[in-house]
Amino acid sequence: MSIGSRMPNPLPFLPEMAAIAEPLHKVIANGVIPPATVSLLQLRAGQILGSTYFTIRETGNLRGIGESEERITALATWRDATCFTDAERVALELVEAVLTPNPSGERVPDEVYGRASAHYDDKAMWHLVMAIAHIGFFTPAALIAKPIPGMPPGQNYSTHERQEA
Repeated sequence: MSIGSRMPNPLPFLPEMAAIAEPLHKVIANGVIPPATVSLLQLRAGQILGSTYFTIRETGNLRGIGESEERITALATWRDATCFTDAERVALELVEAVLTPNPSGERVPDEVYGRASAHYDDKAMWHLVMAIAHIGFFTPAALIAKPIPGMPPGQNYSTHERQEA
């Protein structure tokens, strides 16, 4: 198992990414969805995607805002856990619906949307959508480039040169 990333920091190659990423982070941070809910749904997304980087990052974020170990560890089995609010549950249901293929129909059926919209008004729904989109935007980098788990942004990529075949 490699300790470094597969690829170097993308910013020297794509400096415009900083101008895209910063507003995305701001939208999420300044939204009407509680930070705990955002981190819970992003941690659940990391679990579904199989991204160690996302799961370690969001676990750290949750601990940093004072979330209990019970809630963090129960997230993988949130449907049976009693420590989540109804609004958090529907946010988790929504992220799972978005990220899980459904061979027999829509990923987000009207029933799931209806449960979400019962807890979140239009503004909050858009913030919830953008919190999920934020993870979706960075998923390819997390899964392909494999940033170093637990390292802060800007330090989460190895400095290396790719060997030509």
